[in-house]
Amino acid sequence: MLKQTGGIVLDLTERQKRILRAIVESYIRTAEPVGSKAIAAMPEMDFSSATIRNEVAELTAKGLLEQPHTSAGRVPSPQGYRLYVNELMERRSVTPQEAAGIDETLRGRLEGMGGAMTNAGQLVSSIVNYPAYSVTSGNAGLTVERFELLPVDEKSFITVVMTSDKNVRSQLQSAALAFDAAHLGDLKNLLNTHFTGKSRAEMSAHLMSVSEQLSPELFLVLSKTVEYAAGILDEAGRRDVETTGASRILKMPEYRDVDRAHELMTFLVDNKENLPVPDDGAPLQILIGPENVNEALRDTSVVVASYDIGDGMRGLVGVVGPTRMDYATVTARLSYFAESLTRMFGKGALPPMEESAGPGDAVLNGKK
Repeated sequence: MLKQTGGIVLDLTERQKRILRAIVESYIRTAEPVGSKAIAAMPEMDFSSATIRNEVAELTAKGLLEQPHTSAGRVPSPQGYRLYVNELMERRSVTPQEAAGIDETLRGRLEGMGGAMTNAGQLVSSIVNYPAYSVTSGNAGLTVERFELLPVDEKSFITVVMTSDKNVRSQLQSAALAFDAAHLGDLKNLLNTHFTGKSRAEMSAHLMSVSEQLSPELFLVLSKTVEYAAGILDEAGRRDVETTGASRILKMPEYRDVDRAHELMTFLVDNKENLPVPDDGAPLQILIGPENVNEALRDTSVVVASYDIGDGMRGLVGVVGPTRMDYATVTARLSYFAESLTRMFGKGALPPMEESAGPGDAVLNGKK
């Protein structure tokens, strides 16, 4: 049967597939090149050593195996891993015990939407024992649904903004000029009439158009409020990338070389914005070796899963490891984790109230 792998059409016999699968899975377990004698000793191999040597040579010629040293056994090439993942790997689901453990971890560590975004990568890393990252896609279509202005004293007020995703944020504001609190009701009506349902650019443009209709002190209050709301929309529209667990690579044989380990760890910390972020909506993707376009990741594999946050937004969690990754376990656990987050936050589900916030930026409901 013809298989398309890495741009090369491969015609493999069933025997070659069995041998390739055995080599890949042995190398994933041991990180040691696999020789013909070791393959022949495997219980499922009922072929002669000579036959296995010939098939290994053929698989090497096809580019699916590599020989690190002249006298060494074989290791899978990136093409070999790709064929294994696409055609030979046993698709597995999480066990009931794994599912229970992931569910318990989610219940105990994720507190509302903010907690999901902050902790998702950390939780995935602990579940799969590889470095991980999380990405929150921005919501460029978010607008302000309602404004409230609450007087504090002659130079202070609280701006309350409810966005179209029903999250509410507030901030204590200070004005440069004293203002009459009795006029805040009129400003609130102006805001709710002309500044709701607008993009950041539209709000800024309309702010200039009403500048001559207000006294200087009230215009300052209005501009402070619009500036705060615009900042909320900017923040919501940005893509946020967080990485965790980079030090886990130090336990992997591939990264015993200090320079190699340092290079990948530095990339995960300082260049995290360049980690793969597939945008085709696929629930799970695996990028093997050179399929990662960034040079720092060309000797690694990246598994990425997406999940629904609700209100048209999606999040993403990824796992980074050597090409000798335990693909079957990682894909099963990562898929279940992403599906669990979708059940928790997707389909318009609203997050619970957060109880804490930074100075001057109170959270009344939803994410900060």
